[in-house]
Amino acid sequence: MRILVVEDAKDMNRLIVKTLTKAGYSVDGCYNGEEALEYLVGAEYDAIILDVMMPKLDGYGLLKELRSRGMDTPVLFLTSKDAIEDRVKGLDMGADDYMIKPFDFDELLARIRVMTRKRTGNRSNVFTLRDLTVDTGRRTVSRGGTEISLLPKEFTILEYMIKNQGIVLSREQIENQIWNYEYSGTSNNVDVYISRLRKKIDSEYPVKLLHTIRGVGWVLRAEDI
Repeated sequence: MRILVVEDAKDMNRLIVKTLTKAGYSVDGCYNGEEALEYLVGAEYDAIILDVMMPKLDGYGLLKELRSRGMDTPVLFLTSKDAIEDRVKGLDMGADDYMIKPFDFDELLARIRVMTRKRTGNRSNVFTLRDLTVDTGRRTVSRGGTEISLLPKEFTILEYMIKNQGIVLSREQIENQIWNYEYSGTSNNVDVYISRLRKKIDSEYPVKLLHTIRGVGWVLRAEDI
């Protein structure tokens, strides 16, 4: 899952990025609304953490621009503007949530989970496909009741795929989800992670879930190809 942090206070920006990265997210950080627009044109994000008071283009202006372009990416305002009218304004403009600084990181992470699962239509942090269960809150995976240990990037790929089960996902889409703009590796890294993931969740089970669509990408579904 990929998140954009838009916060002009550099120390706070770095702290949020570091905490979200540690929690398993792919994170980009920028410092004003104009810069954020450039990021949002170049990549697809699952959520935006957005300050209000920023130079060049403030949070309200950025949100207005996003919604006018038809971009429905979930937005959480994270700001020191704590007046009721500020909260109402932000929510009425199309924000999905509003948090006041100072804040607790555990609560921020919980609110991100709520925002993103609403987008998938799931009412909990638990996603299932046949006997495969992925708990995005606890970051655990099991199949047939047996827990499966995944590396962080493997979990991120599986989380993205199970939230989009039945949809063929290209290499570019998966790369976009698991790496930020600072990534400079080779394109076959996705293939390596997919191969490892398939071995862990499929090799010991008769019904295969992770399928390769040759020349297109990969899909998570129970039906055989």
